[in-house]
Amino acid sequence: MVDLRYECPKTANEVIKLLSVKDEITMVFAGGTDLLVQMQEEAIEPTILVDIKKIEETRLITVTKEKIEIGSAVTGAEIGENSELKAFWPGVVEALELIGSYQIQGRATIGGNLCNASPAADSVPALIAAGAKLKIAGPNGLREIGVETFPVAPGQTSLKKGEFVISVVLEIPPELSGHAYLRFIPRTEMDIAVVGAGAYIELNRKGICKDARLALGAVSSTSKLVKRAPEILIGEKLEAPILEKLAEVARDACSPINDKRGTIEFRKKVAGVLACRATKIAWSRTERKP
Repeated sequence: MVDLRYECPKTANEVIKLLSVKDEITMVFAGGTDLLVQMQEEAIEPTILVDIKKIEETRLITVTKEKIEIGSAVTGAEIGENSELKAFWPGVVEALELIGSYQIQGRATIGGNLCNASPAADSVPALIAAGAKLKIAGPNGLREIGVETFPVAPGQTSLKKGEFVISVVLEIPPELSGHAYLRFIPRTEMDIAVVGAGAYIELNRKGICKDARLALGAVSSTSKLVKRAPEILIGEKLEAPILEKLAEVARDACSPINDKRGTIEFRKKVAGVLACRATKIAWSRTERKP
């Protein structure tokens, strides 16, 4: 067992300095629901834990006319209680409310779910479909990246030495838009996604699709944007032939593995089904107002 030092800085610059220390295994501590389990199992052995919850920006949900900014240390329970976020981006709330039990949701954070970089993380496909960006602080200042580029492999992100996630940024969606997230699990609750699907739809005044995004989780080494989905949906109405094509491109976008939770064939089939269901729900929400 290595000696462990706990730090609770109050500014982003202090966090960056701690994360930049050479010859130390420094890790960010937010909710700890994944981190502490991994430490107990000795899967990781950090020498410094940097608690970011005293940094105000990481603990706020800020809503303006242009965007919603969710601090990386905001919990799933807090996200579920935010009425404006529910109205604008219901799929994000749905995804966070699926993570663990009620007790876990009181601790688990949106930033932690992202940075754990599990291929089956529920928040990631929901945020990718929403076009979310991450505000990242580091030695070279602030930068923003799309969530779809953040996970690079199971358990690995694109964060560089000294960097950490400050917040998740979502644009205020336009009128006639809708968003949804669904997952399939073997049990009724408190399980890991076999497949997850996030969908975003925007219509014009004639009820024809103007913009669309579809993202899948647990079907490849990282959650991914289904790049062919917009070409299937844009310019169309929600009809059976369109959904059949959408299911096909969703299945084609998958590169899953066989494991005890599901076969490759099963995961591909479920991906097509969930892609269509999530899209139909998002479509039905296009006239929802805050």
